[in-house]
Amino acid sequence: MSEEVFSTSPLGELGLIVMKNIWDFGEKVDAELKRRYNIDDPDFTFKVDITETRFSNGEAKVQINESVRGKDVFILSDIGNYGITYKMFGFENRMAPDEHFADIKRVISAINGKAKRINVVMPLMYGSRQHRRKARESLDCAMALHELEDMGVHGIYTFDVHDPNVQNAIPLLTFENIYPTAEIVKDFLCRENISDEELDNKNIIIISPDTGAMDRAVYYSNVLQQDIGLFYKRRDYSRIVNGKNPIVEHEYIGKNVEGRDILIVDDMIASGESVLDIAEQLKAQKARRVYAAVSFALFTEGPSKFDEYYEKGQLDAVYSTNLTYVPDSIKSKPWYRHVDMSKLLGKFIYNINLDISLSSLLDKTRGIRRIVRKKN
Repeated sequence: MSEEVFSTSPLGELGLIVMKNIWDFGEKVDAELKRRYNIDDPDFTFKVDITETRFSNGEAKVQINESVRGKDVFILSDIGNYGITYKMFGFENRMAPDEHFADIKRVISAINGKAKRINVVMPLMYGSRQHRRKARESLDCAMALHELEDMGVHGIYTFDVHDPNVQNAIPLLTFENIYPTAEIVKDFLCRENISDEELDNKNIIIISPDTGAMDRAVYYSNVLQQDIGLFYKRRDYSRIVNGKNPIVEHEYIGKNVEGRDILIVDDMIASGESVLDIAEQLKAQKARRVYAAVSFALFTEGPSKFDEYYEKGQLDAVYSTNLTYVPDSIKSKPWYRHVDMSKLLGKFIYNINLDISLSSLLDKTRGIRRIVRKKN
């Protein structure tokens, strides 16, 4: 079925449970689903009414306020939303990923096996940065996936997971890793007015900030047909400073960047230390413009350094999605570009609900090449 042919007869009723940590994005997804199902009623919604309660001692519960019996339920949650707060013993607390994930399990418990299927949509995968064992340490992501499987979840859907191999922990469960690459590329080419001539002359260099992100950079490079570069990054794993192993060496390997635009690609920006160091080094080598494109912009140490680098002309823009929480104060920054992913997720939920193949949506290569062809 073509994605432009919308159905008015879903195989089963669809229930969209939107946690309060992703409410605005969930409303956009709901609007996209209504468009795809040709529903014009302004009062209609696929969203299921729920109540999330937090008690004064920190405990919580979730209550579903309408029947979901026989529905194809999708639980949408942003476990990275640190903007949600609650009071515990009179103190204001920000919700952590552990608490958001616990609320997902509370929703599944409240459903009590009455739904036709339960699907969990976590754009930012819980525990994804603790996905492999290097020493005597926990494997949080695998444990979380096992918990969801044991609770009867039918499918788990996430975006640009830190390591796609985590799905090996649940080989018998549906696990889809969705890439926002095409949407980011489309926004980047249009907003920055990248000309056909610049693409033809290979004026852009795609940069991987370390060896771990090289596959992503190669992908961008191939579909955009641009040159690629790599930063060799060595960390001191014998010590931890401010919660991370400090970088002791960061060196560029690649073609001459003088007069060329740079696109640094990665799955996420945490503190931004690597991106800013790369931008500074490449500007010193006379790069023209420097951009960063990531799926998740966390800014764990705030935006002040990005402000500084933007004002100095060392960083032109950061592209990221609305798949996880970004404060309005950062969204309004002149260097920040917000890429909306609600239509893409709406397409996925629509196809899953109607049991339509996801292959065309998962193939980002075709989508990006189509965008480039339109530019040309």
